[in-house]
Amino acid sequence: MPRLLIALLFCVATAAEAATSLIPGQGSFPVGLKVVRQYDQARVYKTRVSLVTGKPTVGERARPMQMLVWYPAARSERPVTLREYVATGATEDTFDMPPAEIRRLTAQRLQQMGAAAPAQPELAQPMLATLDAPARDGKYPVIVYAPSFSAPASENADLCEYLASHGYVVLASASQGARTRSMTEDVEGLESQVADIGYLIAHAATLPQADIGRIAAMGFSWGGLANVLAAARDDRIKALISLDGSVRYYPQMVDGGKTAVPYVTPARLPVPLLFVGSAPHTIEALNRRGNSTAYSLLNQMTFSDVLVATMHPMRHSDFAATGVRLAPDSAFREYNRDEVRGAYGWMARYVLGFLDAHLKNDAQARAFLANQPVANGAPKHTISLDARPGSGAPPTRENFASQLAERGFDKAFDIYNTMQARGATFKLRSSDINSWGYELLSAGLLAESVAIFEFGTRLLPTDANLYDSLGEAQAAAGKREDAVRSYRRSLELDPNNHNAVDRLKTLESKLSAR
Repeated sequence: MPRLLIALLFCVATAAEAATSLIPGQGSFPVGLKVVRQYDQARVYKTRVSLVTGKPTVGERARPMQMLVWYPAARSERPVTLREYVATGATEDTFDMPPAEIRRLTAQRLQQMGAAAPAQPELAQPMLATLDAPARDGKYPVIVYAPSFSAPASENADLCEYLASHGYVVLASASQGARTRSMTEDVEGLESQVADIGYLIAHAATLPQADIGRIAAMGFSWGGLANVLAAARDDRIKALISLDGSVRYYPQMVDGGKTAVPYVTPARLPVPLLFVGSAPHTIEALNRRGNSTAYSLLNQMTFSDVLVATMHPMRHSDFAATGVRLAPDSAFREYNRDEVRGAYGWMARYVLGFLDAHLKNDAQARAFLANQPVANGAPKHTISLDARPGSGAPPTRENFASQLAERGFDKAFDIYNTMQARGATFKLRSSDINSWGYELLSAGLLAESVAIFEFGTRLLPTDANLYDSLGEAQAAAGKREDAVRSYRRSLELDPNNHNAVDRLKTLESKLSAR
C-alpha cells in the first residue's frame, strides 16, 4: 500500500513514539517493509463466471499475490501501526480497492477478530517496520511465512519484524484458496498455498538482499502443514518451523503416502524441524473428537533433527500475534494476557535460535537450543523441550545415486538392498533403470552404464529389454563376449527381439574375424 494512502486512511503514529512489539530483545537492524502486488500469470484464480454472483468475471483472472516483505533496513523513520497491518488484508485479492472500502473491510475484519473498543489503543501502537525504508547492504537468509487457514499475511507481523531485525529477509502472502479468498479444507486449497510458498521463493530470488542458498519455511496452523508439503517438493528449503502446525492436526494429509498427499514421506523431509505447539490434547479428548492417533509424521521423521517445544501458557490461537494483541480479555482463562505475551516472546526466541543454528551455523544458538529452558532464563513451567536427533541420510533415489558415486556403481545391488531394508520409499522400474543406463552411456561413462544395466538385470532377471540394453553398453565398452551373452539371454526371454538378432550377427562376425 503506498505510504500516502496509508497516511490518509489512518491516524498515524509520530516518529517520536517508541515502537512496540510482543517480543523483547529486538535485533540491531532497523526493519523495512514493502507491500508488493503482482499476479501469478501461471495460475488462474478467478473463474469465468463469479462463484458468488454468477455473473461473468471482469478484469484480471490470474492469481493475485500481495506479498509483505520485511528486511534489514539502512535506517528507520515513521513506523507503521498495527491497524495499518490489518488494513493490508483488504487488498490481498483486489488490488484496486477504494480507500472507503478498505476502511470498511478493515473494520469488519477487526470485528471478526473480536477487537472491540479496548483494542483501539493497541491498533494505534507503532510497530518496528518503516514502509519502503532503504535496504541495508549485504546478503541475508530468507524465511517464507505461511499464515493459518484463510488468514492474512500480517497475522504474525511481530515475529516477522523481529526476525528481520536479526538479519533475515521475511516474505509472506495470504492463505487463500485456489479460486476464492477463503481457503478450502482440501488438498487443492492446501497445494495452492504450497504453490504460493514457491512463488515467494521465486520472488526472493529477485531481491538483492536475499541469500536463496539459505531458505527456511515457517507456518502457523494450516500454514504449518503447507510448509511441510513445500519442503517435500523443494529441497532448497533448509529448515522448517511449525507454529502449532496442522501437520499435527491433519495426519490424514501426510500419513506416509497412503491417502491424500503421497509425496510427503519422512524420506522426502530430511530437514531440521522446530515444532512449537500448545500442550497436546489427551488421548481421551482426541477420542471424543474422533481424531485418529494411528499416524504421526513428527514421530516418523527419523531422518530429521526434530525439536518439539511445548508452550504451556499458549492456546492454538495464541500463536498469531494479532490474536494475542487483539483478543478480548475473556479469551484468556488459565493464563492472563501478560503471561501469554511473555510465552509468545519465548516462542520467538526459540524460533530465532533455531534459524540461527541451522541457517547461520551459529554456535551460541546451538548451545541455546541444547540448554534446558530455565537455563536460558525462561520462567519455570513455561516451555517443555523434546529433542529427537535424526538417524542419518534417508534412503532416497538421490542418496542412492550419491552412494554409487562414492562407493562404486558396481555396488549398486548391495546398496539398493540395504536401502530397501531401511524403508526406502523409492522403487526403480525397468524404464527408470533403462533411462539411467542410457544417460550414463551418452555421457561417455561406459563402466557406470554397464554396472547400472547389470544391476537392472539382477533386480529384474526376466526383463528382456534390460539384457538388450546391457549388451549395447557392453559392446560400447569393448566387452564383446559379454555383450553376446547378454543379447542371447535377451533372445531367450523374448524370441521376437529383432534388435538382438541383428546385433548378435554383427558381434559374432567380429569375434570370428579375430
